[in-house]
Amino acid sequence: MKTLKYNIIVILTLLLVASGCSEDILNEKTPSIVTANSLFLDLAGFEAALNGLYANVRMEREGRSTSSSDRSSDRLRAEMFLNGTDNMCTNQPDGWGYVADSWGESNNATNSELQGNFTWLYSIINAANTIAGRAENPDVDWEDDANKNRVIAEARAIRAWAYRHLTFTWGDVPLTLEESNGSDIKTDWERTPVSDVRVQIEADLLFAEQYVPVSPVPGRISKGAVQHYLAELYLVLNEPGQAIIYADKVINTPEYTLVTERYGVRSNEPGVPFMDMFLEGNSNREQGNTEALWVWQWEFATAGGEGSDMRRYHTSRYNDINIGGVTPFELTVERGGRPRGRMSLTKFALDLYEDGDDRFSNHVIRKYFVLKDASQNDTGVADDLPPGYNYGDIINLDWSVPITNPETNRKDWPFSRKFESAIASDIQQSYQYNDQVYLRMADTYLLKAEAQFLSGNVTGAATTINIIRERANASTITAADVTMDFILDERSRELLLEEHRRYTLLRTGKWLERTQLHNFKGGETIQDRDRLLPIPQSVIDANLTLEFPQNSGYN
Repeated sequence: MKTLKYNIIVILTLLLVASGCSEDILNEKTPSIVTANSLFLDLAGFEAALNGLYANVRMEREGRSTSSSDRSSDRLRAEMFLNGTDNMCTNQPDGWGYVADSWGESNNATNSELQGNFTWLYSIINAANTIAGRAENPDVDWEDDANKNRVIAEARAIRAWAYRHLTFTWGDVPLTLEESNGSDIKTDWERTPVSDVRVQIEADLLFAEQYVPVSPVPGRISKGAVQHYLAELYLVLNEPGQAIIYADKVINTPEYTLVTERYGVRSNEPGVPFMDMFLEGNSNREQGNTEALWVWQWEFATAGGEGSDMRRYHTSRYNDINIGGVTPFELTVERGGRPRGRMSLTKFALDLYEDGDDRFSNHVIRKYFVLKDASQNDTGVADDLPPGYNYGDIINLDWSVPITNPETNRKDWPFSRKFESAIASDIQQSYQYNDQVYLRMADTYLLKAEAQFLSGNVTGAATTINIIRERANASTITAADVTMDFILDERSRELLLEEHRRYTLLRTGKWLERTQLHNFKGGETIQDRDRLLPIPQSVIDANLTLEFPQNSGYN
C-alpha cells in the first residue's frame, strides 16, 4: 500500500545541508524555486515538508552515491550501524565494508562514508529545525489547532532520531536547534557534551509522545516508536525503571500486538508467522502487521520513490555458486533478485539458534536452494544442472567454517530473507521497492527484558523473553538463563538486520568484547578507540575560527 507521493521539489527544498562546520556541511542555500516563505503557509505545505523530511530519513536504507551521475556506485548508509559487530561481517567489501573488514588505518577521518553519514544526519536535523521553527509562525493556516502540535512533534521526533545516530557514532557533536538558511554560516562550532545532547533528545521525544498518533499515516513515525526510543534512551542513561515504564506503554497499547498467527499474502502457503510481516504486501499496519511501530515506504517507478539497498547488500551471490564447472541458479523473484553479498551473518549468529526455532527455518534464513526447471522458476528459465544432479535436488549453503580474512565473496553463505524482494519485470534491478518494517514491538519487549534484568528482576526478564521465544517455537528459559549476553544473543536471533547492532553493543558495553570474540573478518583488529568513529576531517578543517577537537586515538 503506497499512500505517500513524494514531491521532488519539496525534497530538494528540505535537504538543507547543515552547516555544523562548513558551507558544505551545515549551511546551504535552498536549491529550489520553492522557498521556505512560500512553502510554510498552510497545513498542506507542512505536510509536503514532512514528506521531504521522511524521504531524507529513508536514505539510511538507500544507497549513498559516490557520483551524481552513476548510481551503480551506491553504498548502503545503514551498513555503518550493522556491519563490524558480533553478528555481521564483511563478505564482498564496498563502502563501509572496507573499514569493517580491517579497521586500523582504514578507519580514519578522511573516510568518505563517515563524511557522507555525518552530512546526511545534519541535513535531516536542519530540515527538522526548519519545520519546527516555521510552525511557530502565527499566520500559518493549520485548519485545526491540533495539526500544529502534531507537525512539530514529528519534526522533533526525527531530530531526536538523527541525534541518536550522531551520539552513538561520534559522541560529543554540535547541538543546533535553529534553521540554517545559508546566510548565517558558522565557522566556530563547538562539540556539545553527549550528556547535554541526550537531554535534548529526551525533551524532543517527550514532546513528540504527546502528539504523534498511535497509528499514523503509513511511512511516518508512531507514538509507539517514540515511546520505544524513550525506553532505549533511559537504558543509555542507566534509568531502567523509566525504561520499563515506556516499554510498557508500547506493550500495553491495544493497537500494538505481536504477530503470532499467519496472515495476509502467502498465508495459505508454507511459512511461519514470524516471517509474514516481512513479505511484500504484509508490512504495513493496514495490511495486518499489528507488530509494526514504523514502516518505511518505497515504490517502483514513482517520482521520489527511490529504492532500498538492503537486499542487494546482504543476499549472498547465489547466482555465482559453481558446482562442477556449472553456475546453476537463475536470478528469480522467489530467490530475491540480484545479490551483491557486501555483508553477511557471522557463523556465530547462525549458530545461535536451536533446532525448531522458526527464526532459523529456511523461510527466514536461506540455508539451501532447490534446483528448478523452467516451469518452476518464476522467470520461466530453468536452472542449469551440474553433473549428476536432477531438478528437485537440494543444494545446501555452507557455514561450517567462519568467514575470515583475507578471503572475500563466500557465495554459498546463508543469509536472512527479511529483505527478499525483486521486480519481476527487471530481475537484474539492483534495488528493491517493497515497504519495510523499520521498528517493531518485539524489539520493545527485549528492551523491557534488559531493563528488568538491570533492575534485578531476573524472573520478570525471563518471562518477557519467553513471550518472544514462544512466538518462534523456541524452548522457554528460566531466570537462571538470563544474563546480558543471553539478552544480546536473543536480540540477534530476533532482530538480525533490523536493530542497529553496533549501537546495542555499545550501549551495553559489549561491542569490543563480543566483536573480537565472534567476528573473524576484521573483528580481531578493532581497538578501544573504535568505539567512537573519527570526526570527518572536512568538518574539522572547515571550522576556521575555533578548534574542533578530534576523537581520542585518531590523528
